[in-house]
Amino acid sequence: MTELTEPTAVRLLDGYRAGEFSPVEATRAALRRAEAIQPEVNAFVRLTAEDALERARESEERWRRGEPRGLLDGVPVTVKDILLLRGAPTLRGSKAVDPAGRWDEDAPSVARLREHGAVFLGKTTTPEYGWKGVTDSPLSGVTRHPYDPARTAGGSSGGSAAAVALGAGPLSLGTDGGGSVRIPAAFCGIFGLKPTYGRVPLYPASAFGTLAHVGPMTRSAADAALLLDVIGHPDSRDWSALAPPPGSYTEGLAGGVRGLRVAYSPSLGGQVAVRPAVAAAVRRAVERLAELGAYVTETDPDLTDPVEAFHTLWFSGAARVTQHLAPHRRELLDPGLREIRARGARYSALDYLAAVDVRMDLGRRMGRFHDTYDLLVTPTLPITAFEAGAEVPKGSGHRRWTGWTPFTYPFNMTQQPAASVPVGSDADGLPVGLQLVAARHRDDLVLRAAHALYEAGVAPGSRPTPA
Repeated sequence: MTELTEPTAVRLLDGYRAGEFSPVEATRAALRRAEAIQPEVNAFVRLTAEDALERARESEERWRRGEPRGLLDGVPVTVKDILLLRGAPTLRGSKAVDPAGRWDEDAPSVARLREHGAVFLGKTTTPEYGWKGVTDSPLSGVTRHPYDPARTAGGSSGGSAAAVALGAGPLSLGTDGGGSVRIPAAFCGIFGLKPTYGRVPLYPASAFGTLAHVGPMTRSAADAALLLDVIGHPDSRDWSALAPPPGSYTEGLAGGVRGLRVAYSPSLGGQVAVRPAVAAAVRRAVERLAELGAYVTETDPDLTDPVEAFHTLWFSGAARVTQHLAPHRRELLDPGLREIRARGARYSALDYLAAVDVRMDLGRRMGRFHDTYDLLVTPTLPITAFEAGAEVPKGSGHRRWTGWTPFTYPFNMTQQPAASVPVGSDADGLPVGLQLVAARHRDDLVLRAAHALYEAGVAPGSRPTPA
């Protein structure tokens, strides 16, 4: 059943409907792929094979009766080990989390998947509390790139990205507080969407506050739209969740890009040094958007690098999420996390509010920008995947992961929808991502434009050879 690791979720559902194959067959194939890639790639913290096969058999019976449950009945999915999955420990990549918890509740997005009949394969790796843009932790070790295991998969949703890229389930739930869906999506050559803040409810609330989003990680924009149709509904446990969307994201994909006003910013006004291969791949994709009917203008948003304000918010969150730990338990933490949590603990309330002021001003400027432009296009990252086990590329001079992610974290501060679309590769065959950004609440435009690139053959690219 190796071939059943290749189809998208949309294609799997078509196959179930036509009786070409079954949820049990697809689940067994995904589990075998997950087990095969785990020793080298390390995408999972645990697989829940027995439960997955039981749910797949129940789904198969529903399809046999012609009574599928919801929109994703029988589709194999994975969940980043930041989000609660009933019956499985959620350790958040940390030795400081006690595995002997109750673990009797689903996160809102996981609950919606369960209601729609999805089959949970297991939990994917994360750095400790999702604190950085690569995926390694004292608890789970290093997660490696699906194309080249000597390199990083990115992070913090690196396990989800590697699993999707290698066919261990077509759908995964990731989280994104500064790029953590889009970074590994770009490195691993898949699609990743950070929806508008509040579109996907989050519970428990993140210590990183309203920077943190939950989003789809998939092999196509159509799959992401389908997944967002399932998880993008309010939950009473999240007081900041948005009202239900006005319509179906899947139905909105067909609009294309003709007539859309697209701003193309290759380097945020020269603020970012982008590798030539990355710049060339993104420019080719932008030219294709113009050929498809978009009105493309090369211009830059009024965006000065908000990294210091982001650090204040992010490091404060790191201090908050580890505040409950006794000093001897803090010694178990990733050394980098210990460092930023100590810095975050020294900020005052006035420091934090000053960072909020920067954030609000940035949001205002981007709101005005989108009065003129429907979409902003940038590279997702200025580089391709670097060596595994390091927070920053060797010799880069960067101190923290934010040094090489200048295109991603600003849009967590503004709460805008942003996606990474695979648009090519460099000379080493490593994927390049293009970032699409829209005004708040216009997730539909991001998905439409991404889908147009897939339909035009720009996005799919090659798949890695399984480990």
